[in-house]
Amino acid sequence: MKPIWLLIFFFSGCTSQEGVEDIEESNDWDRDGWNLIWQDEFSDSPLDLNKWSHEIGGHGFGNNELEYYTNDSANAFVQDSMLHIRAKFEPSGIGDANNLRYFSSSRLRTVGKGDWKFIRIDVRAKLALGQGIWPAIWMLPTDWVYGGWPKSGEIDIMEHVGHDEGRVHGSVHTESYNHKIGTQRTKTKVLSDVKVSFHVYSIEWYEDRIDFFIDDQQYFTFVNDQKNDYKTWPFNQRFHLLINVAVGGDWPGSPDNTTIFPQDMKVDYVRIYKKQNN
Repeated sequence: MKPIWLLIFFFSGCTSQEGVEDIEESNDWDRDGWNLIWQDEFSDSPLDLNKWSHEIGGHGFGNNELEYYTNDSANAFVQDSMLHIRAKFEPSGIGDANNLRYFSSSRLRTVGKGDWKFIRIDVRAKLALGQGIWPAIWMLPTDWVYGGWPKSGEIDIMEHVGHDEGRVHGSVHTESYNHKIGTQRTKTKVLSDVKVSFHVYSIEWYEDRIDFFIDDQQYFTFVNDQKNDYKTWPFNQRFHLLINVAVGGDWPGSPDNTTIFPQDMKVDYVRIYKKQNN
């Protein structure tokens, strides 16, 4: 991490830049064989707190992240029928006395307001970009039946790290399969237009597998090994959705003089489907 005085010098001259955006109207909500059971089209402002809650804190979240997640409307807001999750450089620092940080952002979750299993999720989004910027659309267990991370599982619908622009990751974590022990189950897909375009990031979660899609193109499947062992398949319990933009950490590294702030991930919609007759 660069000294704070260098960060202030680098970032004081950086302003947000927007490219050409693909904001075409999305397809109909209906999907063959699926029923829409939960959605947020972000058509009304402010953010609907009946569907989302803010996770607040700056303790690094197990990844040595550098941001402080706030409940401030400057970090998460609805504008032009889009959810904006905004990472900002805070030269004076932000957080509490024990967790002072120089970046702020937002981490939204549906826990207690949207908790599901065996579903399809579609999230249409345009990613935040830049060195040290780490947007994610993912799921964590609601009840933690099998114990703390990674025992009860994690589903990463979309992750992107700025030093590898365009490469989107879909992954799962379990006690047997996780990056801490080098056994994580993951696949990637490269998007050439990630700077300028929205894409739909999806999973279909069944009792025997989880399929991962970008724009309805399947690129990864994680299969239940049918051993009835939570260590490899904890995905028979309720999970909730999270959307956030992290700054820094072990994987993306720290921001540098190329990183532009503020940096937004824009979300057009979130739609949750349940398989018919399931």
